[in-house]
Amino acid sequence: MARYFDFDTLGTNWRTESVAGLTTFLSMAYILFVNPAVLSLASVPDAAGLGMPRDAVFTATAVAAAFGSLVMGLLACYPIAQAPGMGLNAFFAFSVVLGMGIEWQTALAGTFVSGLIFMALTVSRLRERVINAIPNELKHAVAAGIGLFIAFIGLTNAGIIVNDDALLVGLAPLTDPQTLLAIFGLIVTVILMTLRLSSAIFLGMAITAIVGMLTGLIALPDQIISPVPDISPVAGAAISRLPELFTPQMAVVIGTMLFVDFFDSAGTLMGVARQAGLIRDNKLPRAGRALFADALATTASGLIGTSSTTAYIESASGVAAGGRSGFTAVVVGVLFLLALFFSPLLAVVTQAVTAPALIVVGVLMAASLRHIAWDRFETAVPAFLTVLLMPLTYSIATGIALGFIVYPITMAAARRHREIHPLMLVLAVIFLGYFVFLRA
Repeated sequence: MARYFDFDTLGTNWRTESVAGLTTFLSMAYILFVNPAVLSLASVPDAAGLGMPRDAVFTATAVAAAFGSLVMGLLACYPIAQAPGMGLNAFFAFSVVLGMGIEWQTALAGTFVSGLIFMALTVSRLRERVINAIPNELKHAVAAGIGLFIAFIGLTNAGIIVNDDALLVGLAPLTDPQTLLAIFGLIVTVILMTLRLSSAIFLGMAITAIVGMLTGLIALPDQIISPVPDISPVAGAAISRLPELFTPQMAVVIGTMLFVDFFDSAGTLMGVARQAGLIRDNKLPRAGRALFADALATTASGLIGTSSTTAYIESASGVAAGGRSGFTAVVVGVLFLLALFFSPLLAVVTQAVTAPALIVVGVLMAASLRHIAWDRFETAVPAFLTVLLMPLTYSIATGIALGFIVYPITMAAARRHREIHPLMLVLAVIFLGYFVFLRA
């Protein structure tokens, strides 16, 4: 196994990879509870049936995350975990089901078909060619933008940054006990990181959880093991609805799923791989395998009974803890399977516990800003827009889209049009179409 995951070349070992996997898992364990809460709201207002059953979605979420992470770790050998994506589950529940009035079984069928299309694009190596065509400056901008995005998520989850009707966002009063617990965890994690402890992020989360339980801010679990909820109400529900996909409305749904998942996963793969030092000659090694693992996970999620599975930006926390090989993702996958039996213990992994990890990882990923040539205005502008608009629009895909639209314009204005890869021009046109037609 050590030879298969190439531990010696990557300078890692079993212990480091295991700690990294545990760190990544704890950073994204919230999806086990958030995804069922979101998808349970996915019900057609005038339909007799209710939304997706929460218990069944909990099991589907864990199984989909386990499958996606194991495939990524074993096939692509990347330390990148996968699970149902937050943006995609919100699109599934609020836009497709509640907004368009499409039943959740049909939406699952759309997820399944979008995964099949992904697999076809991956086998043709089109996705890999697109990623390799992206200029170096924009790849660094994507990594940094993801860092700011997850730091913003961490700050909002901690209750430090809150909604402000006058200013859009603002600083909270910082008197809420949960916010104070998150601030305590952030200080502890920063100190441990400054001391250069390899498992600083994981230790920071563990200490924060223990303090939360001791102070009564985090409830002690009432049991350790619980029965695995039945998955049958959602598993396979997509198959019977496949004939309902041949409508213009579902074409828009599938097209949007493809777009968001394509660039969210591509951005995450590039950002986390760069953080791990795995990029070679401005290219992603084994990109075809990684993208195929992503497409396979999306296809499987539709059959399992949840929204699209995608690469998770929280994987950067495991990379920061030393994860470099696919064994990190394998550990995450195994832990998601174990979570099916020990779900009460995961209740202690609250937002106050995970928020400090996300903020610190954001700091680490923002280091990619130093590789951008800020003195070259033609590349600085699209890079800046990519970085800035990810957190402001709460979307990795939107930040990438707007930056990529501006890139050929500024490069042409600087008379550097010969340096523009033809695929970047194609992407700019596709992104424009996305904003004009799909987001109109």
